[in-house]
Amino acid sequence: MIGGEVATAIDTWHGLLRPDVELGEAHWLALAARMREAKLTFGDRLNCPFLRRFFLSEEDAARIAHASETIAGVGETVVAAAVSSMPDLLDAVGLNEAERRLVAIDPGYPRASTSSRVDAVLLPETLAFAEYNAEAPAGLGYTENLAEIFDTLPIMARFRERFAARYHRLGEGILEALLASYREWGGTASPPQVLITDWREVPTWNEFLILQARFEGLGVPTVVADPRDLEFDGRQLTAGGRRIDLVYRRVLINDIVARPDDCRALVEACRAGAVCMANSLRCKIPHKKAFFAVLTDERYAALFTGEQRAVIAACVPWTRVVADVPVTAGGRRTGLLDLVRRDRETFVLKPSDEYGGTGVTLGWETSPGDWDDAIQRALASPAPWIAQRRIPVRREVFPIVETPFRVVMREMLVDFAPYLFRGRVAGFLTRLSATGLANVTSGGGQVPSFVVSALPGSGA
Repeated sequence: MIGGEVATAIDTWHGLLRPDVELGEAHWLALAARMREAKLTFGDRLNCPFLRRFFLSEEDAARIAHASETIAGVGETVVAAAVSSMPDLLDAVGLNEAERRLVAIDPGYPRASTSSRVDAVLLPETLAFAEYNAEAPAGLGYTENLAEIFDTLPIMARFRERFAARYHRLGEGILEALLASYREWGGTASPPQVLITDWREVPTWNEFLILQARFEGLGVPTVVADPRDLEFDGRQLTAGGRRIDLVYRRVLINDIVARPDDCRALVEACRAGAVCMANSLRCKIPHKKAFFAVLTDERYAALFTGEQRAVIAACVPWTRVVADVPVTAGGRRTGLLDLVRRDRETFVLKPSDEYGGTGVTLGWETSPGDWDDAIQRALASPAPWIAQRRIPVRREVFPIVETPFRVVMREMLVDFAPYLFRGRVAGFLTRLSATGLANVTSGGGQVPSFVVSALPGSGA
């Protein structure tokens, strides 16, 4: 059930949709053209086929900020412990040897994650986290552009007669965070030359161009380049002949490990202290999904404060690396595999280090035989998998545009993911799906998020 103020906002918005305007084909074609012009595509597909935004109250925004910032702080705590006094944490999260060599590189400043994101489910009385994306989370450029477009639609002016509504400016926020990490690193260039780097074939390349335009509009020179196009001469990292001071790394550590020759210039420049890289390579430690196994394991409870433990208990689902080992769950000692088999409908299996829903198996949507096969695949995999308790879901009805053109009201699963810049909530990614996996990579869609509050005397 959705909270009262938000439910009223949804009803108000739906009531403002006019059959011959917002629900008409001409309006959609114009809106789709604006989205394409703003580079709001994932590959060739529009990010947002929906005609409503996601609403949350000021109270929702405050409680999600507190919990999300707590988890981000815990991530930094685990990184600091792992690289100083508790190397066994590297085993606990399942870092392989190549990843450990990268983590051993001193980034020159303490913060592991300049930018991160918590994937969450927000309900009126509860908040549950599915995972922590501590490494180069995507979507923030799309998110801000999408919010700007929705904010200028005529329906928004009519909605604001009853509700105050605001969105977050993520482009400015991520730039401020990057510059803060650069200064913490000891950088003095004002402004520094920024590099955004990832493979030119990735479907999110448009987002890098969006961010490049944002950064340059704010007075910071920015280049977008493939790691293969970088050069390092032992003193300077260059991209197209331009010296780089600050790297906004969007190429994943998995790719750096898999393609070391293509990423050699980038890694060696970081190792030599020639550039500030954000996120640092140490972000891989909390990025692993097995990070939640550390948080929910009583053996590591002393790492965290009482307040942090309370947030973990309330928001982080019980998680363990899949192995034939004894565990304590619900006050009882049992074998992990026996528990996961017995309670199939309350567990999900995930690779500890994949994205886009790859390999995720939902026990409640899987037959007992297929579930046992999934457990065996997890055990046989050379890379760790996790078993994680099921978390609740949020569903809302959204107007969606189908092809050939028609608008239907459809119940969608809502995945709500706060962005954190240097540990502080800076905005929200909201993804919708008709299936159990809500992400753009697996075919879902995106809507902008607005914080709303009823205006006095509006009757809302």
